[in-house]
Amino acid sequence: MSETGLVQIIEGALMAAGEPLSLQRISQLFDEFDRPSNDDLRQAIDEVSARCDGRGYELIQVASGYRFQVRQNLSTWVGRIWQERPPRYSRALLETLSLIAYRQPITRGEIEEIRGVAVSTNIIKTLQEREWVRVVGHRDVPGKPAMYATTRQFLDYFNLKSLEELPPLADIKELDNLSGDLAFEAANEAANESDAAAPSPEADPVATEHAGEASEEEDMPGGQVQAKEQGQAEA
Repeated sequence: MSETGLVQIIEGALMAAGEPLSLQRISQLFDEFDRPSNDDLRQAIDEVSARCDGRGYELIQVASGYRFQVRQNLSTWVGRIWQERPPRYSRALLETLSLIAYRQPITRGEIEEIRGVAVSTNIIKTLQEREWVRVVGHRDVPGKPAMYATTRQFLDYFNLKSLEELPPLADIKELDNLSGDLAFEAANEAANESDAAAPSPEADPVATEHAGEASEEEDMPGGQVQAKEQGQAEA
């Protein structure tokens, strides 16, 4: 197999996949007796990435593998292809997700202790439905509370290869004045007092995720176009 042929095969597979492809999955595209070495595959992937120079998309590596993605600086224009407004998430949801990411595994009670307010059931449900967090075990204490951690889908969404690539807490501007225990200032807590009430579809912060007028809501960082969308944009 020529080098050019290998590059074209990998390029075509990544374009058609609609999801990240790991090195192992790319290797499985070939017959056992015609399978390139991992070094050859990596070299071909580097060539595919180099071919993206000057184009509107790029090849990136995330936790699940490699994928084509529209360049971030083009998201304003490409995003207009879809008429639906991008999802918006409450500050309470973002704070909960951040605590899980930085303190995992962590229980709901521990999150509530740090934030100082109750965590809505709908917030945890939303994070699980997005497949950004999952239950990884149960704390060996009375009640056996579930322990939550982030998933590969969480890493993929934020263009991360691993948790080590999470930004330092000091660099997170959306969550101001975090102490060593990730406790938030009283001013920030005042904006989330509604979390302490029993959740309802009208009052729950997640229920407003598509409402642009909610003043405390923040856009979820990242805003990247997923691999499936990139295939459509390229077409």
